[in-house]
Amino acid sequence: MNDKNGQSDFREFSSEYLNKTGYQKTAFAVGCFWGAQAYFKKVTGVVATRVGYTGGHLPNPTYEQVCAGDTGHMEAVEIVFDPKLTSFSHLLEHFWQVHNPVSRDKQGADSGSQYGAAVFYSSDSQKKIAEDSKKALEQSGKYANPIATRILPRKEFYPAEEYHQDYLDKNPGGYCHIDLGGAK
Repeated sequence: MNDKNGQSDFREFSSEYLNKTGYQKTAFAVGCFWGAQAYFKKVTGVVATRVGYTGGHLPNPTYEQVCAGDTGHMEAVEIVFDPKLTSFSHLLEHFWQVHNPVSRDKQGADSGSQYGAAVFYSSDSQKKIAEDSKKALEQSGKYANPIATRILPRKEFYPAEEYHQDYLDKNPGGYCHIDLGGAK
């Protein structure tokens, strides 16, 4: 089931397979998807990750189309996780740590609508957990500005081109605004 990088082939994660195993899916946008994938695939309980585009209106977009900023898509990481080993809440704790939640369409040196931050929930329970975690962060007083991170229903996820998959594994010196040391 796992490829040479230890990540599972997403074609194997059909709805039937998820129902059979109890695995769950979610997607997070935290700016550049290279660092997001490198980070989340290190989190215990994450079964598989892939990078791609979601949230927009153009079917099967290319990287160049998404970068042009008029597709409505964000760069995102899709995550399959085993809820027996990690919870959606735990993944959200990591999510809030790896991006600047008060920045609307800018993370690190990357700016544009494709670098927005969002949780793409897959169920009503994920939606409630995400909304509650956002509210708790807003009420914590940690940030002077309002939280700009969006919580959106999961839409079609379009995998990015192969050269983007596991990019930082293939290019260890590649740019990443995310501190990869906090994943566990």
